[in-house]
Amino acid sequence: MSLPLLPITPAGPDSRRRGVLARRIRWLVAATITYNVIEAVIAISAGKAADSTALIGFGLDSVIEVSSAAAVAWQFAGHDPEAREKTALRIIAFSFFALAAYVTVESARSLLGGAEAEHSTVGIALAAVSLAVMPGLSYAQRRAGRELGSRTAVADSKQTLLCTYLSAVLLVGLLLNSLFGWSWADPVAALIIAAVAVKEGREAWRGDACCAPVPQAATAAGKTADCDDGCCTGER
Repeated sequence: MSLPLLPITPAGPDSRRRGVLARRIRWLVAATITYNVIEAVIAISAGKAADSTALIGFGLDSVIEVSSAAAVAWQFAGHDPEAREKTALRIIAFSFFALAAYVTVESARSLLGGAEAEHSTVGIALAAVSLAVMPGLSYAQRRAGRELGSRTAVADSKQTLLCTYLSAVLLVGLLLNSLFGWSWADPVAALIIAAVAVKEGREAWRGDACCAPVPQAATAAGKTADCDDGCCTGER
């Protein structure tokens, strides 16, 4: 008589692999912080020179990106990163909410008759570079965070991805303003980004940014970028 087969709960990465992933996340976070500090200085300086609310807002978003990445760095600097996860998630959530609030206020001011921005070659170049750099950083951190099962790493990768959207909005807005004088295009698109920021902030606050670690058997089959419990279905 054969006994019924019992379901086996898949194990996450072993301690050695977790150490590798934690170090990878720390390096990615350091790269994100460094890039965003440089981005913030350039964007705010160029924004003041061109009287561009969009560029200044983009620079301040970079400051918020730094706070989010710093929260993840703080978490993984401890001996027990999981114990710090909830606090780090709260910091990331507040960063999203602050970003959404700022973008909403500045977009409303622009739509209601704010000062018209001048052409900014530096701003256009910065937005194009960010649009090329940010998706790669976001993907690498999200992939490592999902395999490790770190909600904060995945939440921070979403914030980096949101910066990609803002880069696209900024680039389109600056180009339309420079080529056609359509000053309303950037604030309208930015309001959509603000709505996305609120959604991501709520998910980070609830701890819904990630799911269970992918088991080692799955990682060997090349499934490291996916979640094992299906809660991140549709996000790649």
